[in-house]
Amino acid sequence: MSPLFLLLPILIPVIGGFLLIPLKPKTSRVRNIYSECVVVLTSILVWVAIFTLDRESVELYSFTRGFSIDFMLDGAGMLFAGMVSLMWPLVMLYAFDYMENTGRKNVFFAFYIMTYGITLGIAFASNMTTMYTFFEMLTLVTIPLVSYYESRESRYAGRKYAAFCIGGASLGFFAVIMTTLYGKGGNFILGGSLIEGFDPVLMQLAFLFGFFGFGVKAAVVPLHDWLPTASVAPTPVTALLHAVAVVNSGVFAIVRLTYYTFGTEFLDHSPAGDLALYVSIFSLLFSAWMALGEGHFKRRLAYSTVSNLSYMLMGLMLMSSAGLEAGLLHMLFHGIIKMSLFLCAGAFMHVTGKEYVKDTVGVGRKMPVTFAFYTMGGISLTGVPLFCGFVSKWKLLSAAFERGDIGGYAGILALLISALLCAIYTLGISMRAFFAPKGEDLYERSDIKEAHALMQIPIIVFGIINVVLGIYPAPILKFVEKIVVGLI
Repeated sequence: MSPLFLLLPILIPVIGGFLLIPLKPKTSRVRNIYSECVVVLTSILVWVAIFTLDRESVELYSFTRGFSIDFMLDGAGMLFAGMVSLMWPLVMLYAFDYMENTGRKNVFFAFYIMTYGITLGIAFASNMTTMYTFFEMLTLVTIPLVSYYESRESRYAGRKYAAFCIGGASLGFFAVIMTTLYGKGGNFILGGSLIEGFDPVLMQLAFLFGFFGFGVKAAVVPLHDWLPTASVAPTPVTALLHAVAVVNSGVFAIVRLTYYTFGTEFLDHSPAGDLALYVSIFSLLFSAWMALGEGHFKRRLAYSTVSNLSYMLMGLMLMSSAGLEAGLLHMLFHGIIKMSLFLCAGAFMHVTGKEYVKDTVGVGRKMPVTFAFYTMGGISLTGVPLFCGFVSKWKLLSAAFERGDIGGYAGILALLISALLCAIYTLGISMRAFFAPKGEDLYERSDIKEAHALMQIPIIVFGIINVVLGIYPAPILKFVEKIVVGLI
């Protein structure tokens, strides 16, 4: 089968989502069935590609001097695309009920579906030019989702998101140019694709431009502030922003930049590589501390996302096979965990109409399923065994220890401190929800109950996956190991 097949899972959601606007389905039922069918069909095509396509690159269009639009499905792309394809249909179910009483639903679901195709474009990109093109498109297609409610706060969040992400992309463009001119057209080759003839100092500067430019979407401090602000968006949007599409696109871009373009042989123990490592370590500690003091439920989880994205970046900046393995694993496992946590928070906010941590006192007795799965997610995120978060965090600790220098040991210390902070800022909510002090239960006389089944199903599924991959992670570990050594 031709690699051009990869265009189908990109174009179908882009075209299918766009058509929602002129078609204007008359009923929610018709719109929901249409939307879910487009998303499920796309996911099926992704898995057909994963199981049938060879690792061959296909050129769609060439500009000049190596700048071209190319597609390829390699191991890293399989991991990212497979992750996205499993999550999107489930979150769509959640969105149907969550968005039921809002306006402009056709517009919302149009951009929501289009975002799926653009994200897959990043996963299937074969070189820096292609990845950068879809990276920019991802910003444009998600701005209407961030500012969807059209309140003053929402519009501000949309403007900030656009300013940060477009500004970051302008930094990353320098890295795209340099790696294309001095890196076999910027092609993604495990180990790096740079060729001789470049200025090492200038190329290290290009790497830092790329790290911070693409790192905007990965919310690296100090370029992170858009992420907590974007929590004003509907929960189905924030779940995908903070767990899958946008933030993991940033991490994935840095994977490509570091391991598939510049190469660790050039970057390892270089000033640029060391700076990126220490920035990542500071970022994960700073944002964990910020989460501890944040009173808004979703913004607290947003700061947690910033911290965990920097876990991934720290692993990647260790410049080793073990670091790449750990970073990819945490990208996957954190996506599963954080998706569950955000959906639980959204269910609470949807049912109660309240947004703050202080408003969760006693709600666990009224919403036991939601907060039981929230607690499971918090335990996993902290790094407790038998949950998938433990697996990736253990790999991160092992990779940092293997590095064996001050950077590695600083990473270990940061991981341990942030794990303690994580336990406090996530499980503290569970304690409030289930163990309200006598006389302080806010919901003792309330008649609220669990959210609708369409919202419960994704929460339960992600919770089960969290446990299953914690108890039996072997297939995923073997798959990622093959990616790291270049077997797939």
